[in-house]
Amino acid sequence: MKILDRLEELLVVVMLASMTLITFLQVVLRYGFNSGFTWALELTTVCFSVMIFVGISYGVRVGAHIGVDSLVKKFPSGLRRTIAIVIVLLCLLYAGLVIYGSWTYVSTMKMIGVEMDDLPIPIWIVRSILPLGFALLALRFSQVLWALITGRSDSLHLGNEAEDALKLKSEEPAS
Repeated sequence: MKILDRLEELLVVVMLASMTLITFLQVVLRYGFNSGFTWALELTTVCFSVMIFVGISYGVRVGAHIGVDSLVKKFPSGLRRTIAIVIVLLCLLYAGLVIYGSWTYVSTMKMIGVEMDDLPIPIWIVRSILPLGFALLALRFSQVLWALITGRSDSLHLGNEAEDALKLKSEEPAS
């Protein structure tokens, strides 16, 4: 799993860097030389899509998604764990529905043979990030579910914006 973790991180970083570089070059060419790449916006959109759909699973892995769980935290550990298991099962159901729907969509795009507007790439290749991204998300939720079932965790470990802000505030030097 460490290889998958690193690949996930690498993809997010490479996509963000690519988007930044392409956009910077496009701005320089457009305003400096009155030219540009016709495919820049489309490629940036593809990079953004990959970054988002891989980033969703990354967020689950590192606990970066915002959660409203202040009520759930008041319950005893066993009940909190049961609630978390139900929530993760619902998330897996949602991911499964999106995987199925997006697989159907991508299969249709492959059968039709549509290409992207500005890049000579079949659109089904680019849109394959939908089922792949949600499959990765389902894998991450399965890992969370396993941790809950085996007792290694009793909650979803979602990001807590209020706690993070208070922690940062307490670490600031007094002025």
